[in-house]
Amino acid sequence: MSERVDWSAVTADFPVLQRRIDGERLVYLDSANTSQKPNAVIDAMANFMRNGYAPINRSAYRLAGEATDAFEGARSKVARFINAPAANEVVFTKNATESINLIANTWGRANLRRGDVVVLTHMEHHANIVPWHMLASEIGIELRWIPLTSDGQLDLGTLPELLDGAKLLSFTAMSNVLGTITPVAALCAAAHDAGALALVDACQYVPHNVTDVRAWNADFVTFSGHKMVGPSGIGVMWGREALLDAMPPFLGGGNMIADVRVDGFTCAELPAKFEAGTPPIVEAVGLGAAVDYLTNIGMANVRRHEMDLTEYALRTLNDRYGDDITIHGPRNTEVRGAVLSFAFRGIHPHDISQVLDQKNVCVRAGHHCAKPLMRLLGANATARASFYIYNDESDADALADALDGASDIFGI
Repeated sequence: MSERVDWSAVTADFPVLQRRIDGERLVYLDSANTSQKPNAVIDAMANFMRNGYAPINRSAYRLAGEATDAFEGARSKVARFINAPAANEVVFTKNATESINLIANTWGRANLRRGDVVVLTHMEHHANIVPWHMLASEIGIELRWIPLTSDGQLDLGTLPELLDGAKLLSFTAMSNVLGTITPVAALCAAAHDAGALALVDACQYVPHNVTDVRAWNADFVTFSGHKMVGPSGIGVMWGREALLDAMPPFLGGGNMIADVRVDGFTCAELPAKFEAGTPPIVEAVGLGAAVDYLTNIGMANVRRHEMDLTEYALRTLNDRYGDDITIHGPRNTEVRGAVLSFAFRGIHPHDISQVLDQKNVCVRAGHHCAKPLMRLLGANATARASFYIYNDESDADALADALDGASDIFGI
């Protein structure tokens, strides 16, 4: 698309958003959890299953060759989308959680010893905490934590001390709770200056921003297909080729072997080395279609749209409810994404979610797989509204109106 995007036409591309429930439209504000799917992705997957499905990298007949081309074509699309140096550095997993666990269990076990340091932040998703806790329990590594400022940004005042002697800095590019966008390139540079590698959890970033792994100078980047209008069941682990070559395999069998003998085995070349068994073929086709769809819109356009929408939503909610609503995270939309976690008039987040559902407004309530952060916020849970390419100002208005209904029901 051109610089001027017809966002109403984008919304029309998503069939579920045309659904009426009890005669009213659906307002989907849970894209930080998972995104909806456009016709282009649904049709690409359905067409492949109807007309092109076959095993990949195993058979010599034409149908299998076409399927292999579609699968590897999706990998090349992803590589271009994140500006990876080479497609063989893009490893398909089932999600970002598996991607981080893969790194922890291969690079981590091969390179970390008792007393080695891994640095995390207080805004991490459990998927970027628990694997390192597991290694801490098994190997005895030390975990250090970058604290937060009062407005939910990273407090980097003690970063040199935290990175002193560290082997890895593993951090989110954008918080799934606060919406905070972290200074990825600066953090990667700081890690390298300290002699550490940098792992970027980009699950909340890649669907919403121009992503350039080379400009970041990262060592590993992980993300999931289902948050970027693609299907569930497929994720990405990107890593520098030299690092991936040196890492042991994660799972054994299937496509990850070059040879198997009674006295051992030889791994396949990248990326097959990390893709044991039958891969998510249909899902890869869907992810490739999702990349095409987002590329056609333009990720700079996506970012501008979401900044404008976030600014409008913040202003609308704060002007309407003032001190009755607390929206966590930075106020400056230059450093936050379209994720609004909030507390409202003392009403439990799950009650808010259920009341909003009566107005067909879909938000998430819970700890958002970020319990350490929840404790810092002094909450067990928050309600969270998250916006994407198919949302507009009317959706922010619907959220604000529905919150009035919560006040009426609870007499507040």
